[in-house]
Amino acid sequence: MKNTIEYSDFDKLDLRVGKIISANIPAWSEKLLEFKVDFGPEIGEKMILSGVKKWYSPSDFEGKLFPFIVNLAERKMGEGISQGMMLMVDEQDQPRPIQIDQGLTVGSVLR
Repeated sequence: MKNTIEYSDFDKLDLRVGKIISANIPAWSEKLLEFKVDFGPEIGEKMILSGVKKWYSPSDFEGKLFPFIVNLAERKMGEGISQGMMLMVDEQDQPRPIQIDQGLTVGSVLR
């Protein structure tokens, strides 16, 4: 277990429902998938990179809703830049995506 934090630390995270518009395998990476994610009119679209190519293909994600952190500082990953992070369950054998009910609104805040 990690250190206990104050609510004010948790409140700094902007957690949103995002819809993956497109997913692809960058030619320059052996580990990453690149997602173009719609976060609704307030935020728009962002590019998110995730090191899950070993376990998943782009078709596992396209058109589906997932939870994301949208206010992380951009991070260079290989030749690309990730503008956020998809939340996943950290299992021993592989990360597990947390798919969200398709009835929810893109861009909705998670609390």
